[in-house]
Amino acid sequence: MSPIRPLFAACCAAALLAPALPAPAAPPGAGRAAAPAAAGTEPVYDYAEAIREQLTVEVPADSDADGTPDRVAVRVIRPRTAPGVRVPVIFQPSPYYSGTLDVPMHDDIDRADDALAPPTARRDPALTFADYLDNYFVPRGYAVVFADSLGSGGSTGCPTSGGRNETQGMRAVVDWLNGRARGADAAGAPVTAAWSTGRTGMIGTSYNGTLPNAVAATGVPGLATIVPVAAISNWYDYYRSGGGVVHPGGFLGEDADILARAVLTRQNPEVCAPVLAALDKAQDRRTGNVNTFWHERNYARFAGNVRASVLLVHGLHDWNVRMGHVGPWWSALATHGVPRKIWLHQGAHSSPFDVRRAQWLRTLHRWFDQWLYGVDTGIMREPTASVETRPGTWTEAADWPEPGTATERIPLDGGPAALRLTPGQAGRSFTDDPARTADDLVARETGADPGRLQYVSDPLPAPVRYSGTGSVTVRVRAAGASPYLTALLVDYGRANRFQRTERLTDELDCIGPGTPEDPGCFAKARYVLADTPHEIVSRGWLDLRNRHGLWADRPLRPGRFHEVTVPLQTQDHVFPAGHRLGLVLISTDRAHTLRYRAGTTVEVDERRSALHLPMRFAGP
Repeated sequence: MSPIRPLFAACCAAALLAPALPAPAAPPGAGRAAAPAAAGTEPVYDYAEAIREQLTVEVPADSDADGTPDRVAVRVIRPRTAPGVRVPVIFQPSPYYSGTLDVPMHDDIDRADDALAPPTARRDPALTFADYLDNYFVPRGYAVVFADSLGSGGSTGCPTSGGRNETQGMRAVVDWLNGRARGADAAGAPVTAAWSTGRTGMIGTSYNGTLPNAVAATGVPGLATIVPVAAISNWYDYYRSGGGVVHPGGFLGEDADILARAVLTRQNPEVCAPVLAALDKAQDRRTGNVNTFWHERNYARFAGNVRASVLLVHGLHDWNVRMGHVGPWWSALATHGVPRKIWLHQGAHSSPFDVRRAQWLRTLHRWFDQWLYGVDTGIMREPTASVETRPGTWTEAADWPEPGTATERIPLDGGPAALRLTPGQAGRSFTDDPARTADDLVARETGADPGRLQYVSDPLPAPVRYSGTGSVTVRVRAAGASPYLTALLVDYGRANRFQRTERLTDELDCIGPGTPEDPGCFAKARYVLADTPHEIVSRGWLDLRNRHGLWADRPLRPGRFHEVTVPLQTQDHVFPAGHRLGLVLISTDRAHTLRYRAGTTVEVDERRSALHLPMRFAGP
């Protein structure tokens, strides 16, 4: 999500009957709602004749402290309907519509280790997502709205990387669509959304999908559904983990302040200098602890406020916005009875529009017809979860994590049903070498390696599916500069595995009508696969000083063993029969953590250590 990168067993009949739609919000204008066919909306409106508008919406915040309310820049494209006909809205917010700025990263990655060069400034050229929403949905009777997040593009205010003011900014757009906020054109004349039914669905990928999570967590009336794709649910888990400073997708040195600076594309950006300085201090890169800054940005805490249904989408290979953002948010939504579905695909930081386009558009169309037009499309009587268990193979289930999974305790002591220390390793300790990558440290399936402790299972007699959130509990004694303990869950065995998604620029899909400027045609994409001997399935990080909690750290007592638990990233993965399940313990995870001076030693007492995985034997 970093800017600096772009940012469904048969169902139980009674339990999964399509829920009644909540009462519509008070309409912002007189008139009747558009009436779709019983089977759903159809492309009956002329895209070329669509009405396009630009305006700003007043926000109940003054984050740039200029004495006037912040304003959000909004762009609307809507069907040219008969007089008095009102339509629902699909709303995609973003801080990226005006691009991003080149911003130097933090240069504190290598702690007292001059041999490792700090990262340089970067800018990702692939920031723009395929905006297919207007081409597909406007002819079907939807308005599509785009808005610049505060501090970006044509909006005022300041970016705060998930702060309350950003949420207020995008909530204000929903309020305007429901007649509760003031809009104005470039001349200052009032603009209302009399054409809107008020029923709004928010959608987006990465940061664009995080903002829908944030707005839904406020319980704003009129927001009927959200579709967060590759989205953050807790900003702490994006830039921190287990008390340690970590970085998204290997982009070392990035933090909340860097992201805010990168999307500060408004006019007169200098007015935000005090806000950015305060953000830099509040994020606390020194300790990595949870504080009020991060607590405010944990949307799972506010899941009880959510009135909108949720179609959650995420890539199982996303190491930018990691799968750890899925588990707590999905669980919290379930606890509060939020109507929901989930798609998990084999890609990385991307949308199903890239590689499962036709099915995705059908699903999204039925989802919006259900929740915005009130058409019973049957989608809520279908399985809740759709998971791509291997590239091109999708399975459906009544819930997720996979029904039938149970958390298994797998000891590390080498006994029956345990993982065994790889033969040849001398002792039960390793020495940290921050110059080596995790991929390098897990590469050898057998043999000694001074930079790791490796535990492996016997070859699996049948496929095993890991579905949910695991953890590793170990008794450790550490001495040295690095406070990190990193746990890597590894699938050892050859397989054709996902590497990346590539766009096929010479192969296009035209998914709806367009104009010369916006033809509605988009490049196809495909997975790039490779035959590899192993894969890091999940990983977890803990600052050992935070072994008692994330709000405060406590120094390690020299020479003493400490029992600690390292949560693993949420995941869904099938270990094939014949493969080995591996656990590798290291300290520095070069692509994600800070790098302290080499030489930290970590000793493990295996008698009280175990891997805990939600798993079950899978089918063939």
